[in-house]
Amino acid sequence: MLEPTTTDTRSGIVAAAAHLLRTSGAKAVTTRAVAQEAGVPPPTIFRLFGDKDGLLEAVAEHVLADYVATKAARAAEENGDPVEDLRAAWRAHIAFNLANPDVFLLLVAPGRQRNSSATSDGAEVLRARVARVAAARLLKVSEARAVDMIHAAGTGAVFALLGQPEDRRDPDLATALLDAVLGEILTSTSVRPDSGPIALAVALQAALPELPALSEAERTLLAEWLTRAVAELQDRPQR
Repeated sequence: MLEPTTTDTRSGIVAAAAHLLRTSGAKAVTTRAVAQEAGVPPPTIFRLFGDKDGLLEAVAEHVLADYVATKAARAAEENGDPVEDLRAAWRAHIAFNLANPDVFLLLVAPGRQRNSSATSDGAEVLRARVARVAAARLLKVSEARAVDMIHAAGTGAVFALLGQPEDRRDPDLATALLDAVLGEILTSTSVRPDSGPIALAVALQAALPELPALSEAERTLLAEWLTRAVAELQDRPQR
């Protein structure tokens, strides 16, 4: 059985390591430095986190979780233009990762992304924003493809910018990448009653949970039909 103070001790160590990471970078997060900052003996860190890598992962998760919680709260209050809200969220996401490069690099590995609850929560926020765009009949690809394209472009933009000297980074690179992605996934920047069939199908997919008088079986079947229709439409050559 764990000691009653284990949770508090762990939280204190993570907070101390996060402070060192934020102020001095990953190289400063040594077990000796963190133990001194947290006021615990070094063996406690090994007992709770296994090794330095385990500690760094816990710290990265902690920093990202705080950011995602703020992002989710902001997204819950959004009720304006869904594309402009998506743009604002993109800018905030790029800025956070550039301000926290060590956190980004620690969590960007595919294995760590799959095991990160904060990363999963952040992906859910992005999916919700894309669902709002779909509901406005502005998507010409499936929600899943739109999410994947936005995520890939964001990760690539941060990698590219971190690879440049800070004083020589192109401030418009991330915006240009987002514009390119939006050009591929949006039908328009405003709601159009005459949107093509793919936009209507994607919008209906987004509205499925709200449709009344459907059983779960009927809802599942309709979702399957719409998914197949969208996949066929988005793979057709654009005229």
